Amino acid sequence: MLTRRPVLPASSPGLYVRHRHLGFVAHLTASSTSLSTVRGLTLTVLTAYGTHRESAEAAQLVVSELAGNAVRALGDHVPLVVEVYRTALGVAVTVHDPVPEELPYRGETPMDSADAERGRGLLILDVLAPGWSIEYSLIGKQIRCHLG
Repeated sequence: MLTRRPVLPASSPGLYVRHRHLGFVAHLTASSTSLSTVRGLTLTVLTAYGTHRESAEAAQLVVSELAGNAVRALGDHVPLVVEVYRTALGVAVTVHDPVPEELPYRGETPMDSADAERGRGLLILDVLAPGWSIEYSLIGKQIRCHLG
């Protein structure tokens, strides 16, 4: 079965998106606009390649959490590379940032806290993408996740 590649947005200041096998790679400067576009692409592109909507929405949440964590830790306009694609066993998500020494922080917020506005991101990752990992690179670090 041949699947038609979904249309990606044209390059714009702060956002450069390209196809990759069964997904996309976005090079971006973090802003509300670029992050919103990448979240939307996660759902659109994955479902276009046959991923069930529920799995695509879970990947969308993972992208949102990882990118949001990077912005909170490193500040607005941090350069990120977000890679999202379908695999034989699910969905892979990678978020690459330029600061290897700034590692994800596991907060003390319980998952069932009705009052918490933040602090549950890594717990969400543990549930949706158990076994997520951090890999160092020449230009920073990658947080790699696989959603089954």
